[in-house]
Amino acid sequence: MINIGGIVAIVVFYLLILFVGIWAAKKKGNGGESEEEVMLAGRNIGLFVGIFTMTATWVGGGYISGTAEEIYGKGLIWCQAPFGYALSLVFGGLLFANKMREQGYVTMLDPFQDAFGERMGGMLFIPALCGEVFWSAATLAALGATISVIVDIDVNISVILSACIAIFYTLFGGLYSVAYTDVIQLFFIFFGLWVSIPFAMTNSAVSSIAPSEVDWVGTLEPQYYGQYFDYGMLLIFGGIPWQAYFQRVLSSKSASRAQILSYVAAIGCVVMALPSVLIGAVAKATNWNETDFRGKGNIPLDAEQARMVLPMVLQYLTPAYVSFCGLGAVSAATMSSADSSVLGASSMFARNVYRLIFRPRASEHEIMWVMRISIFVTGAMATTMALTVHTIYGLWYLCSDLVYVILFPQLLMVVHFKPYCNTYGSVASYVIGFLARVSGGEPLMNLQPFIYYPGWNGSEQLFPFRTLAMVLSLISVIAFSMLTRFLFESGKLPPSWDFLRCVVNIPEDVVRVSGSGDELETNDAMGEMAVMTGLGEVRKYSATDEMNGRVNPALNLGSDSDEEASQQLASSVAQRAKLQQQLSIGANSIDSPSHRPMISNRKAGSANAGPTAAVGSGSAAANNTGDRQTTL
Repeated sequence: MINIGGIVAIVVFYLLILFVGIWAAKKKGNGGESEEEVMLAGRNIGLFVGIFTMTATWVGGGYISGTAEEIYGKGLIWCQAPFGYALSLVFGGLLFANKMREQGYVTMLDPFQDAFGERMGGMLFIPALCGEVFWSAATLAALGATISVIVDIDVNISVILSACIAIFYTLFGGLYSVAYTDVIQLFFIFFGLWVSIPFAMTNSAVSSIAPSEVDWVGTLEPQYYGQYFDYGMLLIFGGIPWQAYFQRVLSSKSASRAQILSYVAAIGCVVMALPSVLIGAVAKATNWNETDFRGKGNIPLDAEQARMVLPMVLQYLTPAYVSFCGLGAVSAATMSSADSSVLGASSMFARNVYRLIFRPRASEHEIMWVMRISIFVTGAMATTMALTVHTIYGLWYLCSDLVYVILFPQLLMVVHFKPYCNTYGSVASYVIGFLARVSGGEPLMNLQPFIYYPGWNGSEQLFPFRTLAMVLSLISVIAFSMLTRFLFESGKLPPSWDFLRCVVNIPEDVVRVSGSGDELETNDAMGEMAVMTGLGEVRKYSATDEMNGRVNPALNLGSDSDEEASQQLASSVAQRAKLQQQLSIGANSIDSPSHRPMISNRKAGSANAGPTAAVGSGSAAANNTGDRQTTL
């Protein structure tokens, strides 16, 4: 029988969220249709809203439901998600938040394309996209099951309705709507779950939850140490390279604030998990034969029913009006996850795939329309999977592993060790990491392993093979980058074999800026020249297209229209004229048959010496050494 009161409660809650989302969309300023306004809320998220929306990075439907499920099934010691994701925010703030925000990136994929080129960045978009979409689908599926337990309506209707609400306000408000609805949603999660706990604990079917009475703490057997370590590392470091996290980091007003938000949100993750921990303990201490659940399922609860332990506690251990508050909490948690994942995936596609690969000169208006379409398509994909794919959790687990194995090592390299990686290393790391992870299998998808690591017990891998795959991926990007650089720069391989054009086979129309600000470098062997005119500021870019060697102007936030591109071209021509005038002074020193300028390195000893220059050493030809580039 359909619960009318529950439906009314859901409608009121959804209308409130929709109203807040539409109101937040109006906060967009005059640049409301710009890339930064929609994707990053104009980098103007305040401290209060920032704390809530950063916390909502991981506090979603899967987070609160999964925490209660794990407490009921294996115990607190195996409930690693709250502490793992909290530590991921801490390490994200320590290692990446400051540097990423200082560079002014717009999406998580920007540093990859900055270092490896647009097409390799597009390849890295695949695991990032799958992770975001499958995460949204998993949370929507959990919401549908929860609503069907409490309100007794069709699962498909609840999933579609929830997805439509989240897509609608994200479509019009971008990150503004996502951030401000996160405030309301986290309030509902906290209030709704805490209100239900006293009623559940005082139910006559519930005994004491003291650990001495009911074992909800759990145990960790020695043979599971490796697996436990593997899951912990996956949560901590695999929880960093997600666009849902970095869109919050990059929307902060400053780099230091981005770090502060990460640290405070880590505390918020632990606090928001406390009511779910207590609900799981209550479920463990419940005699389900004394509740209305008797006759409706297996007692003790089987694995499928244990997954629904949170809505079951709300439904059978609390009054109806209290369970509706809890239902609002679950719905809020799901929408706070789904909307940010949909926005993150759409932002990466519109900017890093459509704009940087296919349409470098696309206007802001065009990008915004592409992004809106992407939001709709991504939301539709997640909804369809939630309704039709029965192994959605298995898909999400596998994609989460790929984010950890493939994206984390390469993100670490491009942010902190950019001179030691290049596109060849990225490709090798991608392939080796993928194969190493798939070799361990995935039981939830019935994917059988083809490598049985030490500790295989006949059904699952107890060896930390995910972390091994991540380490192999990290070693691969370093080793293959150094190997290809040595082979090309030593002459053991001809420059023509540098088909990715990222080591020595750099086209002559790409100019690299390297070293100190007063060096002019030219490479006679490769026809490569790095220039600082000293007469005015030269706009520098650092991402190149490895297929044609030209700087992609789309990475520059100011080159979004043909008019601006024309202004930049005129400026470049004027700078080139000034450069030629300077180089003509040293014309008598030209002795190369190709008539390339060779200017000796001078120390700043004369006020009239002008810009100094140095002969390129050949190592400056590496595409991924962090050298900044511009085009003459």
